[in-house]
Amino acid sequence: MTGIYIALFYIKTYKSGAYSQSFVLTLVMLPTIVALIIMLIGSNLARAFSLAGVFSIIRFRTSMGDPKDVAYIFLTVAVGLALGIGFISYAVLFAVVLSLFMVLLHKINFGSKKNVSKRLRVLMPENLDYESVFEDVFMNYAKSHVMKRAKTADLGSVYELTYDVLLKDGMSEKSFIDELRCRNGNLTISISTNEEDS
Repeated sequence: MTGIYIALFYIKTYKSGAYSQSFVLTLVMLPTIVALIIMLIGSNLARAFSLAGVFSIIRFRTSMGDPKDVAYIFLTVAVGLALGIGFISYAVLFAVVLSLFMVLLHKINFGSKKNVSKRLRVLMPENLDYESVFEDVFMNYAKSHVMKRAKTADLGSVYELTYDVLLKDGMSEKSFIDELRCRNGNLTISISTNEEDS
């Protein structure tokens, strides 16, 4: 229950761009998993040291692509720890309950984004004022836009601008890009979802 509360609070207060649904699901799972691990370790020093060794192997030997993977690794370790100290019924119970809980969260699409923010990259000539040249295009096509980065490229002859953009409902992405191309001298423009881009 506390994990769901934290996840909902995170969704409501998240400001910069699009949050990751996998991270939200991880927030839901972790309190229960960590509570299980702590309950199994208790005050046994040997178990605590062996668990620290397991987590150091996981941390330094594996690269996690998805935050949800970390939660499943914690769950697997907790279940393995329970089996190792002879709490077979606890291991089976927690594995089944948390797995069914994750299936339920997946079915109701908990933590999904209602609107998907796009990552927009635009090249433009150095002689244009990059702070205002696209403002009216953004006003027509986007609910919101935030400039994330501006940098020079090609020995300072062009600016590379990166925005997080949330398009208005029903707006054509192609028309949006065509309008931007008219302003940037037909230089490169790319648009992708934030999750693809990260």
